[in-house]
Amino acid sequence: MDLFAQLLLNGIVIGATYALIAVGLTLIFGMMRIVNFAHGEFYMLGAYFAVSAASGLHVGFFLALPLAVIGVTVVGWPFERFLLRRLRDADLLSSALLTIGFSIALQNVVLQVYGPKPAQVPDPFGGSILTIGPVSIATLRALTLAAALAAMALLAWILKYTKLGRTFRATFQARDAAALQGIEVDTVFSLAFAVGIALAAMAGALLSAVFVVSTDMGNIANLKSFAVVILGGLGNIPGAIIGGFLLGIAESLAAGYVSTGYKDGISFLLLILVLLVRPNGIFGRAEVQG
Repeated sequence: MDLFAQLLLNGIVIGATYALIAVGLTLIFGMMRIVNFAHGEFYMLGAYFAVSAASGLHVGFFLALPLAVIGVTVVGWPFERFLLRRLRDADLLSSALLTIGFSIALQNVVLQVYGPKPAQVPDPFGGSILTIGPVSIATLRALTLAAALAAMALLAWILKYTKLGRTFRATFQARDAAALQGIEVDTVFSLAFAVGIALAAMAGALLSAVFVVSTDMGNIANLKSFAVVILGGLGNIPGAIIGGFLLGIAESLAAGYVSTGYKDGISFLLLILVLLVRPNGIFGRAEVQG
């Protein structure tokens, strides 16, 4: 039972970061109806910007986090403004091809700037460990979990209780009707995209001190985030959160009881099993309106 509790805690921590990335992807798809295959690269860019802030600007980890998020949002704005906006009413294939091309280009730019050598932000807690009963967790991982949960809770509060959130929900439910009511749909889409990539960047920045940062880290993040989104149901934010935790826990249990080499395969096996029972995901709708 002690091993199970430890693996469960580990899965919750990594699942929180999966959920954070997937919520951003879900927000972009649900609002803009764009399949953003460059989402993982914004996660990767957040990690590298945190490295730059920590090593280049010599700031602490806690200041590097917001600087990385702001930097990625600034980089992502012209991508949405001058490229994605032109495909606003295009089919999903067109947006997919555009974002795949941008993903490859961005990954190669980062490779040229930072080089192939992996990097990492120093642990601000010096590797300290928190012990709670039979389980232990690195202080840094506890911070990662707390920050991810806080970010998702803040987003949920904004969407439910603020004017901006009501505007988001109105545009999500009926774009044309929202436009007729005077809502600036282009502005809403830009804000949704900015929030989505900011969440991915935050996840990358948080994990830049937990894992080694490399230019290909966005590839697996893309796969996992799309798996989470499909698990939860396309365009469903609560589903993305639950799907993220399910995937993280499944991976952790698979690594502990089977083998670390099979954890990715078993997590995607979970995806297949869920889709066999619920083809539209756990909370998915039968049809997504364009």
